[in-house]
Amino acid sequence: MIKSQRDKFNIPADIAYLNCAYMGPLSHKVAAAGARGIAGKSQPWTTGPKDFFTDSERARALFAQTIGATANDIAIVPSASYGIAVATQNLTLGPGQTVIGLEDQFPSNVYGWIEMARAGGGALQLIRRADALGAGGHMDWTAAVLNTIDDKTAIVALPHCHWTDGSRLDLVAIGARAREHGAALVLDITQSGGVMPIDIVRIDPDFLVCAAYKWLLGPYTLGFLYAAPRHHSGRPIEYNWITRKSSDDFANLVKYRDDYHPGARRFDMGERSAFQLMPMAVAALEQCLDWGVAEIAQTLAARTRDVAARAGALGFASAPEDCRAGHFLGLDLAGADPVVLLAACTAANVHVSMRGSSMRVTPHLYNTDTDVDRFIDVLARTA
Repeated sequence: MIKSQRDKFNIPADIAYLNCAYMGPLSHKVAAAGARGIAGKSQPWTTGPKDFFTDSERARALFAQTIGATANDIAIVPSASYGIAVATQNLTLGPGQTVIGLEDQFPSNVYGWIEMARAGGGALQLIRRADALGAGGHMDWTAAVLNTIDDKTAIVALPHCHWTDGSRLDLVAIGARAREHGAALVLDITQSGGVMPIDIVRIDPDFLVCAAYKWLLGPYTLGFLYAAPRHHSGRPIEYNWITRKSSDDFANLVKYRDDYHPGARRFDMGERSAFQLMPMAVAALEQCLDWGVAEIAQTLAARTRDVAARAGALGFASAPEDCRAGHFLGLDLAGADPVVLLAACTAANVHVSMRGSSMRVTPHLYNTDTDVDRFIDVLARTA
C-alpha cells in the first residue's frame, strides 16, 4: 500500500479530484521537466543531434517496462487513434469478415475499424451491453467476447476495462480464443496503462496503444504503441527521416535509405523528439515505475473498495470488485438526477464525471481520505 502522494502534485487542499479517467494531473516533477524542455527550445543552440534520440529512447524503454515488453517493441505515437491507424494499416479484413468491439467503446478504437470495414467489405460488430450481462446484472464482457469470436472474426479490438464504468475483460482468455480462430488482437489500454498489471506475453496482442495523459500522468499529445515482433517489418502510416537507419548522422540525411531502425521504431510519429513533451513522459514513467504498477493497483483497489462500500450504503450501487478494474468505479445513480448530482459535486469542488449511465469515480495516489469524505458527503446530501 502506498501512502497518499498529494505533496507531489499541485492540487489545492480544497479540491477533491476523483477524475483521473478524464485527465491525469502533472506532478511537480513532470511539470518541471516540461518547463526545462521549453526553456531549451528557446535556446536551440544548446540542443545537439544526440538530444533528438536520448529522451525518446529512454521513454520507449520505460513504457516497455510497464507492460513487460522490450524497448524494441515500442513505437512513439501522438494518440491512441494514431496507434489504431497503424494497426489498420498492417492487418487485413476481407469481405464477410468482422471486427469485434464493445458497445459504447471509446471512439478512438472504433472509427478506424469502421473505415477499414467500409474499404474491405467487412463489418464492425459491437457486442451489445444487453448481451454481456452476467450474474447479478453485472457486465461480463469476457464471456460475451469469447462467445462472439468465430471463424469470421478477423480482428478483436478491445480495452482492458470499459471507459464508462471500469468493467474488466480477461485479455489472456480472449487472446487465446482469438488465436484459436486466427484473429488479430488490438488493445487500447489508455484507461488502464500504468495502473493495471498486464501480461503481454500471455495476452500476445498484435498491437497495443496507450495515451500518456491519463493514468500514466504524462503530457497530452503523446502515447506509446506496442507492436508484436511479428509486425516489426510492417508498413508505417508516415515516412519520416528519424525512423531510418543512420538518422543520427545529420550531415548525410540526404543519402536516402530504405532501411529502418530496428523493431517497432518504424512506426514512430514524425517529430517524435518533442523536446517539451518527451522529458515529461520520461519523468512521469519513472515515477510510475518507482511506485510500481502492481503496488499502484493494490492501493487504488483499496481506495475504490472503500468508496463503493460507503456509496453503496447510500443506495449508489456498483459492480463487485471481481467484475471491474480496481482503480475504476462506476456508480449507479439510483434514480438521482445526474445533472443535479454532478452540479452538487462541482459546487463542492469534488470532481467526478458522467459517462453513459454511470458516475465515474477514478482516484489516483494523489487522493486522500478527506477527498473521499467530501465526495460521500455530497452523495449523502443528494441521495
